[in-house]
Amino acid sequence: MRRFRAAASVGAVTLSLALTATACGGGSTTGGEGSNDSPKTLTYWASNQGPNIEADKKILRPELDKFEKKTGIKVKLEVIPWSELLNKILTATTSGQGPDVLNIGNTWSASLQASGALLPWDEKNFDKIGGKDRFVESALGSAGAPDKDPAAVPLYSMAYALYYNKKMFKEAGIDKPPATWDELVEDGKKISKGGKWALGAEGANLSNNIHQVFALGKQHGADFFTEDGKADFTSDGAVAAVKQYVDMMGKDKIIAPGNAEYAQNQSLSDFAKDKTAMVLWQAAATTFKSQGMSDDEWGVAPVPVDSGAPGQGKATNSMVAGINMAVFKNTKNIDGSLKFVKFMTSDAEQKILCKSYGSVPPVKAAQEDPAFDRPELKVLRDTLAKSAAPLPQVANESQFETAVGTAVKNLFAKAADGREVTTASVKAELVKAQQQMSQQ
Repeated sequence: MRRFRAAASVGAVTLSLALTATACGGGSTTGGEGSNDSPKTLTYWASNQGPNIEADKKILRPELDKFEKKTGIKVKLEVIPWSELLNKILTATTSGQGPDVLNIGNTWSASLQASGALLPWDEKNFDKIGGKDRFVESALGSAGAPDKDPAAVPLYSMAYALYYNKKMFKEAGIDKPPATWDELVEDGKKISKGGKWALGAEGANLSNNIHQVFALGKQHGADFFTEDGKADFTSDGAVAAVKQYVDMMGKDKIIAPGNAEYAQNQSLSDFAKDKTAMVLWQAAATTFKSQGMSDDEWGVAPVPVDSGAPGQGKATNSMVAGINMAVFKNTKNIDGSLKFVKFMTSDAEQKILCKSYGSVPPVKAAQEDPAFDRPELKVLRDTLAKSAAPLPQVANESQFETAVGTAVKNLFAKAADGREVTTASVKAELVKAQQQMSQQ
């Protein structure tokens, strides 16, 4: 999905709003594929990718000015926090008062596609931006339902990695990052003492909860949805995955109880302050730098798997993370919108933007730049290519994030209070989550 900045709860507005919406947006209520009534302006909703919104504006504004100089089209920029982005998009799909072009978390692609509000990226539209084959296949796999034209175009790609604090590892006598979960727990118990903890978590962040238990679910043979798109939250594998994650706080005691309330990147702050030795994160270098850490103070390794060798199936260790770029179907500047997407996904701009944000370009040619060979990005690239899987591309994916993400949040709260988290209590929370899905 999206880069995990401060992606707070997405449950305030359910996706049922979007699913009942007609194709609308971009400030126009006409159907079809937009018009060119306002050919000299564009409104762009960018997601908050940098350490803060001002940093995003500083990175993006020179590039948007470059686009204006090239095309004569002025781009009005609004950078939106992750805690607000989905709700704003859903409101735009029903009201028609939205931008022309916008960033979306890639896990929302199929959900927003089902609303009918986004421009389909058929062969004709892909040809206008240089062709579909320019993009990495795994990134395109998170751009919409597999049996339909994509609802968006990949913009920034990411995956999860294990970041570790070298100083804290050295103090604990640990000479290398763990490759298996057993090793992580064993190392974690050596570290978790004297007010210091092994692993950071964002237990109150629904999206991050989903990202972690989805990968663990794959390792336990669970997908959370059946092949025909029905919720399947209570399988033995799904229950085992959620319990394994929460047990790191409750049973193994390697995650601080206070992390049950984290939802705004506090675990990264703890990492930078030598309070937490490891975090599971997407492209964290920019944030560490903003918090005063030098590159040689931390290391990066693949997220553990039981076999120690990441791959596909039960060796999956990450969801396919990233940001996609979409166009509201009835924009008032369809030609300009397509030109803008072409510009932002051009080889040159991909190199500039992904270097700035520490992400991996989803454009194949841009990945060849030596800047993307540094150790952190090599791990992320390898994960995306070999051991990441897309979150379910189903219409109710965002409801899944809300329902199961809340179940994990509730279980973390229980563990933080010192109450035992049993297999039965995990299953009870997931039964409740599945019932919520069936009622929507």
